[in-house]
Formats: sequence, structure tokens, C-alpha cells
Amino acid sequence: MTNSTKIATLSLNPAIDQTARVPEFTAGRVNRVEQEQSDAGGKGVNVASFLADFGPRVAATGLLGAANAEPFVALFARKGIEDRFVRLPGRTRVNVKIVDPILDQVTDINFPGLEPHPDDLLRMTETIDSLCADTDWFVLSGSVPAGVRATIYAELVTRLKARGKQVVLDASGAPFSEAVGCGPDIIKPNIEELSELVGRPLKGRAEVLAAARSLVERGVGLVAVSMGAAGALFVERGGAVFATPSAIKVKSTVGAGDAMVAGLVVGTLHGLDLAGRARLATAFSLGALGELGPNLPGAEVVESFAARVQVSALDAVA
Repeated sequence: MTNSTKIATLSLNPAIDQTARVPEFTAGRVNRVEQEQSDAGGKGVNVASFLADFGPRVAATGLLGAANAEPFVALFARKGIEDRFVRLPGRTRVNVKIVDPILDQVTDINFPGLEPHPDDLLRMTETIDSLCADTDWFVLSGSVPAGVRATIYAELVTRLKARGKQVVLDASGAPFSEAVGCGPDIIKPNIEELSELVGRPLKGRAEVLAAARSLVERGVGLVAVSMGAAGALFVERGGAVFATPSAIKVKSTVGAGDAMVAGLVVGTLHGLDLAGRARLATAFSLGALGELGPNLPGAEVVESFAARVQVSALDAVA
């Protein structure tokens, strides 16, 4: 990777992530918050934050409510992320995450987002076009706001691939399924999203492998399937591996999957083989689990995590 490499992330539906640490959280009664933190979030914003922690030049774009943009502006300034967000009237949504360290559970309460006008989407597309002048990689991730057509990611992937750009897609539901056939270079579904994509429940590693390989045959460059604490499966044409993480004390699950996306991009830019990319992506995810908010520990800590990730050729263990 060179310092000239630039990556842009897209967040159509960003959020302010409010994390509350509540031991023995119980619905239906008064709960006391032990610790609280608010972070600028949304999947694309998280990816940008993790990337910035590891050195690449990063721009972040998407749709942002002007009324409460301050946490995003502060994050971008602190991490040196180029702010290319299109401002909309109104407030960016808030997502509440209740972390119970006793029961080791996270409860998510996600609010609806802004509903952009067609002119807002046009301004966003123009911003993406202008970023193409000096940007090599685009990461499209997260949910799609209400009222936005389900083909939006498919249109953007097609538009960017036609310009010779590398595209990462991390989404779900109809916008994800519409875009997978457009040839993204990397996708990162979890098992539930992959099951929905292929139209059947997936039981066992062999079925997950077969489903991932079917997507590679359809033109996806790399399929990374996150499987929680069990690890992650990585499949590309001619190779498949499974990465098993080491145990770690979890402070927050915010952005762990987004950190994996960032790790895959960094590993690819460094020219790592499939096992190396799997190891680094898993280490990024572990690093995020040990931090509050979308942050990575120092490079030496990430590298120590990577050294402890076990990577196996999947055909040997399927």
C-alpha cells in the first residue's frame, strides 16, 4: 500500500451510536446506566474510522442530518477523514446499544433515519463522481433510508466498476441482493444475510462454503462470511480459508464487522494472500471488540492479535 491510495466510504443511513453499559439489564424495570458513550456511527462511518486508525487516506460521504452533525464533524477532524457528506435538513438517527457485561448480551434499539429527497441523492451521486478522480476504493455499506429505491447499491456498484474502481459491499436485504450480481470485489455478509441471499437456511460450514462459492461463481471477487465468536469464512476463486479468533474481553460489539471490512481492504492493499487477509481482517475485528466506539488499538496490538488467529484451509475442515 502506498500513501497515495485513497479509500472512500459511503453511508446512506448513518447514525449516532449511543452505547449504555447496564449490568443485568432487564426489560420492564428501572435500569441503571453504569457507563455511557455516544459515537458518530453507521457502517460506512465506522469503516472510515477504522481505516484512518491504520493509515490510508480516507474520505467519507453519504447523507447526513445537518441539525446534529457535530459528532461526525468532530470524528472526521480528529482522525483526518475528508468530510464529503451531503447535508440534509433534520437530524441523523440515533441507535441505542445496551451492553450487559454480566449476561454478555447487547440489545439494539435502532431509530428510523431521514428520508432523502431525489435531489439529495443526485447531489450524493455527483459527490461520488467527483471522488472518482483520486479514489481507488469505494466501500458501500449499511442500510438504505426509507423511500430510497432498493436498486441504489446495484446502480452505484455498476457505475463505479465501469470506472475501474474497486468496490466493497456490506449491506443486507433487497439492496444487497440487487447489487451482488453487479460484480463487487468484496462482500461481507453474516450467516443470516447469506442465508437470505441464497434463499435457504445454512447449517454447518460445508453449506456456508457452498453458498459463498456460488456467489464467487456469479462474479463476486471475495466473500467473507462473519460467524460471530466462532470465526469467519473467506472464499475467493481458487481458495477458501476459515479464521478462528483468539479469546478476548469484549468491551463493545459496535462496528466489529465494519472493522473486518476495513481489515480486508488494508490486507488487499498490502498484497496479502487469502490467509493473510483473513488473519488481518479478524485481528481488526478483535481490536474493535476491545475498544469503545469505532476505534482500533495501536498497530502493534492489532499485529499481536493477528499472530494468534488460527487460519485453516477450509476444504480440510469443512
